[in-house]
Amino acid sequence: MYRIIIFGNSGSGKSTLAKKLAEELNIPILDLDTIVWEPNQIAIRRDQEDVANDLRDFIENNTAWIIEGCYSTLIKIAVEFASEIYFLNPGIVQCLENNQNRPWEPHKFKSPQAQAETFDFLNSWIQQYTERDDEFGYSSHRAIFEEFKGKKHEITE
Repeated sequence: MYRIIIFGNSGSGKSTLAKKLAEELNIPILDLDTIVWEPNQIAIRRDQEDVANDLRDFIENNTAWIIEGCYSTLIKIAVEFASEIYFLNPGIVQCLENNQNRPWEPHKFKSPQAQAETFDFLNSWIQQYTERDDEFGYSSHRAIFEEFKGKKHEITE
């Protein structure tokens, strides 16, 4: 049974890998962004308890799954149920390039224009990955990877 978590910096390729594996394995994906943010609102977080409950519901209602995102607090909830994890760590330059080539994400933005308006902010945020000491930063992702005792992969290219 596959229960896979994919995490890393923005632009690291999480969504791309999740879609590829989900197609190969025929299992559902939960993009954590879809439960963290208020629907149709940019950068307005939902109540943390509601988000955690939605995550637990997804895990309980699916025997196999892929969960992808950069939220260490949520990854820590899911990791106890995971059979395998992927830490995508291709470096800042590759993440910035991927961000430049990011396709429109209709589940996050009303239009390609609305997504494009966040480009500069996201580029800056990507560049701060190794400096941030929060749930989105390298240090929290590294700790999850190091502590996981099951099958794990770190992808650096």
